[in-house]
Amino acid sequence: MTETTPPYEITPTEVSQLKAAGVSFTLLDVREPWEIATASITGTLNISMGDLPGRAHTELNPDAQIVVLCHHGARSLSVTEWLRREGYASAQSMAGGINQWSREVDPAVPTY
Repeated sequence: MTETTPPYEITPTEVSQLKAAGVSFTLLDVREPWEIATASITGTLNISMGDLPGRAHTELNPDAQIVVLCHHGARSLSVTEWLRREGYASAQSMAGGINQWSREVDPAVPTY
């Protein structure tokens, strides 16, 4: 791991701070459509985990910072590991997923 490679996980609070600071990054939601309909964060790119292998190389910039989120953080960590193997060196998983986002950042986002 080089000094410029970010850690595998980032907290919801840190993601919120990036958004507030106007930092350009992709917030990638890998949950299923029904989950996104239940609870979501404005401004996400929604590609379910199963669809990602067929869409990543056409819809994601390998040079961009990508923050992956799911429900609790397990799927997003798996996707982050896969993205890093595919050359997306700045991919990170949002620890605790949207559930933790609701607790730390925006309680208006429902938990499920």
